[in-house]
Amino acid sequence: MKQITGKTYINWYEGMLLWRKFEDKLAAAYIQQKIRGFLHLYNGQEAILAGCLHAIEIGKDRMISSYRSHVHSIGLGEDPKYVMAELYGKATGTSGGLGGSMHIFSKKHNFFGGHGIVGGQIPLGTGISFGDKYFKRDNVTLCFMGEGAVRQGSFHESINLAALWKLPVIYIIENNGYAMGTSVSRSTTQIELWKHGDSYGIHSLSVDGMNIVKVAESIDKCISHARKGNGPSLVEAKTYRYRGHSMSDAQQYRTKEEVEEYRKIDPISQVKNTILKNKYATEAKLKKIDDKVKKKIKECEEFAESSPFPDISLLYDSVYEQKDYPFIKHKID
Repeated sequence: MKQITGKTYINWYEGMLLWRKFEDKLAAAYIQQKIRGFLHLYNGQEAILAGCLHAIEIGKDRMISSYRSHVHSIGLGEDPKYVMAELYGKATGTSGGLGGSMHIFSKKHNFFGGHGIVGGQIPLGTGISFGDKYFKRDNVTLCFMGEGAVRQGSFHESINLAALWKLPVIYIIENNGYAMGTSVSRSTTQIELWKHGDSYGIHSLSVDGMNIVKVAESIDKCISHARKGNGPSLVEAKTYRYRGHSMSDAQQYRTKEEVEEYRKIDPISQVKNTILKNKYATEAKLKKIDDKVKKKIKECEEFAESSPFPDISLLYDSVYEQKDYPFIKHKID
């Protein structure tokens, strides 16, 4: 695994703080009705993505996820202003304003969505890894999902085929405890979700999803396992989301005390405390990073606000193949 240094921790802090503040800004914009539809935020789960990014080869390996994925493409290298523009439904967005919150894509940075159907990304991630093996490309696909997706038949069908064909894919269950408002214990007798992998004979493990180092170490081992041709892995990353399932979630299924208990192990605070304890940076330097992040979020907001909405003609361009159809009344350029 790549060495973890003081600079690593500082980069982690800046990246995770950017993701947290980015999501906070989206929540504010949603309340102002600048963002429509559903909005699912990543607050609290940042250590999983940060740990994975440390373990993979950025520019080579791939990611695919569910609808709680705004920051994944940013972590892979996408400019956050384009992601925010997409959430605003603007033409400058990563999908031209046509995908919105639940369908963030960044093909050039190997992020293949953002998928609104629960579990819909699992067979797609399996297919991406199949393509890499078929064409003998030394890539690994990280397929993220929530614990609720484990109840989908597509999950079991996918990991069965991945095991059979020894595909280079890592299935990562971001177990934040609640599938919408239903706790894991109310939906399954097997609450240790990583054990589902044992049924298919694949490399399976559980990891503390609030601890960035443990995530990085676990994913690194899984990547090595895949690159050696040993097939898939199933990782259950136990984490917690500080906000509701979506912005419309009244959160009546959990107490404020429960949320506050998990805030005591906030992954960003853990990284900050490690930086200060080991004197990797001073409070003053971290303050400069905080200011830098605030400035970047402001720039993203201004870019999204000032960007135009997509032209209505794109409705046709995005649905029909470019031919002369008699029922299309305008010319498709």
